[in-house]
Amino acid sequence: MPNNIENNLASYALKSSNSRGRKYKEEPPMLRSEYQRDRERIIHSTAFRRLEYKTQVFVNHEGDMYRTRLTHTIEVAQIARATARALNLNEDLTEAIALAHDLGHTPFGHAGQDILNSCMKEFGGFEHNIQSLRIIEKLENKYASFPGLNLCFETREGILKKCSKERAKKFGVVASRFIEKKQSSLEAQLTNVADEIAYNNHDIQDGIKAKKISVEQLEEVPLFFDQMKITLKKYPKLYGSKIVHETVRLIINLLVTDLINNSNKNIIDLNIKTISDVRDSNDLIINFSDGIKNLNINLKKFLHKNLYKHPDVLEMTSQANYIIKDLFSAYIADIKLLPKDYYQYNLKKINKNDKERVICDYIAGMTDRFALQEHIKLYK
Repeated sequence: MPNNIENNLASYALKSSNSRGRKYKEEPPMLRSEYQRDRERIIHSTAFRRLEYKTQVFVNHEGDMYRTRLTHTIEVAQIARATARALNLNEDLTEAIALAHDLGHTPFGHAGQDILNSCMKEFGGFEHNIQSLRIIEKLENKYASFPGLNLCFETREGILKKCSKERAKKFGVVASRFIEKKQSSLEAQLTNVADEIAYNNHDIQDGIKAKKISVEQLEEVPLFFDQMKITLKKYPKLYGSKIVHETVRLIINLLVTDLINNSNKNIIDLNIKTISDVRDSNDLIINFSDGIKNLNINLKKFLHKNLYKHPDVLEMTSQANYIIKDLFSAYIADIKLLPKDYYQYNLKKINKNDKERVICDYIAGMTDRFALQEHIKLYK
């Protein structure tokens, strides 16, 4: 990032020139910032490409009109970057964190994560944001000079959204804030909220398209109903999916505008001047006002009850459970069922009694359709 651009960032924004650096020393980039380099390494990673065929809510083979982890990730990055610009934060770092935030997701969305965590209960468990960090630090395997992607400290720290104290001790300095009870950067905080804004509102569209929820049901949700009234007042002849699209667009605009205004208010009220001030704050700085927060919680409750617990979605969850459980059981029974090159590459870990984690990494990296194909191949 040219110095004149970086110098225009807020004093509490993270700057690439002040980065705590990378695990493995590299020559600095000539025509881009360190965080731009991170962003581009993430985009070119294998794990990022696989997001195209990983579930958001609906299993990938259900239809190509629904969001995948890739489309969701791009939408999060768009919201996060635009908001970062408005708050005078580092856009490149924000976007890098956003693009990597879901790299560790299993096939079949949260259902896949839950059952894989159950399979790994006696072997350290599974959590997707920890898996995201594991991918960028160890599992990506393409560079000659280092394992993983060798991203900057700030990007890696931002990706690690949550972590228990016990686990944090194992991760070292990148997880030290969980031990020291420090806050994450504003760029990382912003990405977390952008993620919530994106999946809540886009799940509305996908849920209606899939006929799992209806506009009539959503009229009971104040956040949706109020914005729909504004839409219909402005466009009284509008009908069908355009009403939903325009309403969701207004909801996102309302949420982002409130987020910017309330976060700026928090920065002033808490007298945030430096990155240290951010780290030492008792509360999150990037968040909604109380009124909007309550409206958003109401929307989340509606989606949880009516979409995520819909019988058809639960049926997909049930299918995901037995597919991943069966795959895990098969590989545990005979680890040589893993692809030969993957087995050979991980032979040292397997011989050190870490075969469960090797299997977990393999399953977590699968796309929905590959997991389905493997299950058919092993259990036909």
